[in-house]
Amino acid sequence: MFKRLQQKWKVGPLQIVLILICFAIGGSLTGWLAKKVMNQVAIEQDWLWAIIYIILITVIWPFAVIITSIFFGQFRFFSGYVRRLGVRIGVVRSSAFGVKSLESRDAPLAGKQAIGIRTADSRPPIRIAIFASGAGSNALKIIDHFRNSPVAAVALAVCNKPGAGVLKIAQENGIPAIIIDKEKFFRGDGYLEQLRQKEIDFIVLAGFLWKIPAALLSAYPRRIINVHPALLPNYGGKGMYGNYVHEAVLNAGDKESGITIHYVDEHYDNGDIILQVKCPVLENDSAETLAHRIHALEHANYPVIVEELVSRLYDWSKK
Repeated sequence: MFKRLQQKWKVGPLQIVLILICFAIGGSLTGWLAKKVMNQVAIEQDWLWAIIYIILITVIWPFAVIITSIFFGQFRFFSGYVRRLGVRIGVVRSSAFGVKSLESRDAPLAGKQAIGIRTADSRPPIRIAIFASGAGSNALKIIDHFRNSPVAAVALAVCNKPGAGVLKIAQENGIPAIIIDKEKFFRGDGYLEQLRQKEIDFIVLAGFLWKIPAALLSAYPRRIINVHPALLPNYGGKGMYGNYVHEAVLNAGDKESGITIHYVDEHYDNGDIILQVKCPVLENDSAETLAHRIHALEHANYPVIVEELVSRLYDWSKK
């Protein structure tokens, strides 16, 4: 059962335990609060008492589990879980509990100015392009996350290394892929025409080692995000990727590391931060063991953040 839940929610073994604890405590807290309220109300009819009690539980439960999740470090999971549940039953819009770092002033950009956004009448999913240079583990997590989503779909893989693992992942999942040339990418249009042809709305960097050219930054304002395997602004910049980052953290003697999800601008690892998640650096850590924990953080958090951001775009595309 635990393995099925891990696969469904895309979390690790420790996080699944914490999530189940939050469900248990949140449920108990909900029942306790609902009974406290009902004890203050004089209702003689059993059927009416039961109806009001059920309504109270339904209203209290989301707040109870979200508050509980804060103390166990699972707020990101439960805010997304409650939002998706609300969307399914039609009581909240898909942008509820959105990422606070997506300022309201950016929302109009998702209207007619956006590349590939269709009209509100058709409302197809937001189309995501994943840029990657390596094995593609983050790309696979994002593809799996949106596999049956009505909100977004991975529509294109972009890679700068022939033979990279992400190309095989794209092929196995029926996703078109292009291999880009450095000269055209930096001195041409940044493959903007190909992105337009695929009606790409949002770009996710998942281990992509090249800097994004001005042509793409201009075409996709605050529509390109990246995940970095350290707590920026530390250990960022050109050449800081993979084990180079983890070795720098270990050499500095830091007690904690983590991931940073951020918007992409004209500089390496410099855009506005959306989310940072920390993990401890253990005394006997190597670059490989630290990388393993960092990857777990990326896999658990990156798809969720992508969903939060594209959900906002999807809402605006309907207006």
